[in-house]
Amino acid sequence: MSRVRLVFTGSGGQGVITAAIILAEAAVIHEGMNATQSQSYGAAARGGSTRSDIIISDKEIDFPEVTQPNVLVCLTQESYNSYSSIIRPGGILLTDSRYVQITRKVDAKQIQLAMYEKVMEIIGKPVVFNICVLGALISITEVVKPKAVLAAIVSKVPKDFIELNTQAFELGMELGADFSW
Repeated sequence: MSRVRLVFTGSGGQGVITAAIILAEAAVIHEGMNATQSQSYGAAARGGSTRSDIIISDKEIDFPEVTQPNVLVCLTQESYNSYSSIIRPGGILLTDSRYVQITRKVDAKQIQLAMYEKVMEIIGKPVVFNICVLGALISITEVVKPKAVLAAIVSKVPKDFIELNTQAFELGMELGADFSW
């Protein structure tokens, strides 16, 4: 891997930014790669649109903004409508079937999983939806090793919630297992 450009988009409160921070930390601290992570928020903290750009590379990163991501994660219909056109040809577009209806043809592999539904069915707590999404993303892209993400989760999540987040990550890994980049 030389460079992977990722964009996570969704709504405030979905944990989009937290998932991006965990991914970047996994790459830098636990894999020894270079990474940048930046974020932007809509006007409202909860319910407003959020976006996080992540670049992971084994080389130096000169500019932290992503204009054409290799991987795009859209967790709301609004973010899908706004950002699906920016995906790099041949990339991965990951969406959740509860929140996004695929309406566009893009030159990328579109993967839609029932992540929220499975989190609610198996874990019963929507707060770990973002970590399930991260697990699916890692399973599909292998951009970093799962153990690096789990180590980053342990360092970022309150001690009482590590087991719950680990369970959500592993669920996401299972959901993404049938797909590859």
